[in-house]
Amino acid sequence: MSSTIEVKVKKLAHFDPAWDLPHYATFFAAGADIRAALSQQGSELVIPVGKRLAIPTGLSFEIPAGFEIQVRPRSGLSLKTGLMVVNSPGTIDSDYRGELMILLGNLGHKEEVIKHGDRIAQLVLAPVVQAKYVSSDELTTTQRGAGGFGSTGMD
Repeated sequence: MSSTIEVKVKKLAHFDPAWDLPHYATFFAAGADIRAALSQQGSELVIPVGKRLAIPTGLSFEIPAGFEIQVRPRSGLSLKTGLMVVNSPGTIDSDYRGELMILLGNLGHKEEVIKHGDRIAQLVLAPVVQAKYVSSDELTTTQRGAGGFGSTGMD
């Protein structure tokens, strides 16, 4: 098992007290599942085709300096529905203290329903290295150069 870092989690009023905090489904999982925390048991949100919604989780975090939490899609949800985490991976900065909202978009062909308690995304704690951006009139040359989208071929 890899090392662990403690992340403080605040349960907000609409977080269901019957739930655990985000947790890993298996011993070697990289992402911890997080649930939709709607106003009450039985509540649901409908996401029409082509639309996106911010889904509440009922949690806010104190992430240690030098780390971020990345919000990523759950592969099963993406496979079985048209739902995607639209800003994937979403970044939760270490100085953010508001409620974690998951931005889900419906890229499918039918409306999708999110119910209170549905596992909607996974959270990955990751180290952060900040870049020092410096101005330069020239960059080193490479074999690829300025070739972008698809420039390295299809096979």
